[in-house]
Amino acid sequence: MPEIKVKEFDPELLPDMLPVYYKRLFPHKQFYRWLSYNNSLQHELVFDIDLTDYDDVRTCCSEANICNKCWKFMSVACKVIDVALRDDFGFEHILWVFSGRRGIHCWVSDKQARQLDTKGRGAIADYLQVSMSGGEGSTTKVALYDKQHHSIKRARSIIEPLFDEIIVEDQDAFGTTQGVEKLLKMIPDENCRKDLEQQLTSSMKDSRTVWSSFKGYFESLRVRSQLKPKLKYVVEEVQMAMLYPRLDINVSKATNHLLKSPFCIHPKTGKVCVPFNPNLVQKFDPINVPTISLLLDEINEFDGKRNEIAETPEDKSRIKDYKKTSMFKGITIFEEFLRKLEQSLKSQAITISDKKMDF
Repeated sequence: MPEIKVKEFDPELLPDMLPVYYKRLFPHKQFYRWLSYNNSLQHELVFDIDLTDYDDVRTCCSEANICNKCWKFMSVACKVIDVALRDDFGFEHILWVFSGRRGIHCWVSDKQARQLDTKGRGAIADYLQVSMSGGEGSTTKVALYDKQHHSIKRARSIIEPLFDEIIVEDQDAFGTTQGVEKLLKMIPDENCRKDLEQQLTSSMKDSRTVWSSFKGYFESLRVRSQLKPKLKYVVEEVQMAMLYPRLDINVSKATNHLLKSPFCIHPKTGKVCVPFNPNLVQKFDPINVPTISLLLDEINEFDGKRNEIAETPEDKSRIKDYKKTSMFKGITIFEEFLRKLEQSLKSQAITISDKKMDF
């Protein structure tokens, strides 16, 4: 099939472009290395985080739309979940992937994770879930106490320094009457809620003013020793409720739940589901993720320039097609993930072999 040269993604052309993409660009060999697991294929522990679950707190976009301000929610979620999986459960082989449209997926490929049953997967997912919601349209809430688990303290250390930037500045979450109402609903005391409602309504100018007044109100109660125990962490509870990762728990619990494969093409956007480095997640740009249209254009442009300098077909074939495109970085991340995973599998096999030799 001839290669198609297009400048922008057109969903109607996707059926024609996919055969070229899967023949020339999709990393088949790397996928086999990943999923064969020495010929004992199991199921990774997976997590799905979608921006639509933040629609009650994000104001820049809604539904399937996404921007760089939105991505900060995903950045926080990635940081909180990644460190919890590594530090609290000892997992090492974790692949983070952009979903192609409005979210992120996490694939945990450690042997212990792959062999978990439904109960074990559910236990980990529940451990990572701290928010409570009364259902669609209700306010998300978090309850904190004096004896906080170290994972909660760690999540707070990630979330609290970013709260003003993301919620107050970027989202201007308290800049409307509706935003103030949502904030007030998070106060677990009716009397305080009424007192603060009057104060915030009379002085409401923007989110920064509202949030400053909110914090100041509870600080004044603390100074006067009038702060009730259930209100001790109300400021921190608001921060956690609005920024803590919102997981689709059912995706993690089930072993038969479908999740978009890394490097597949999202049918709505044409974007590639590319892996990204969790340590650099804040620098990832979801807007400029390569589309299948761009990738095929890049191959054509690269090959055209090579033809101009009269290279032989053998010379051109030495360069892998993905290295000619914007997908190169994503595959590099994937290959590094595979290298470490394979080293782990090899060392485990050696350990088992040594134990069998003991007598």
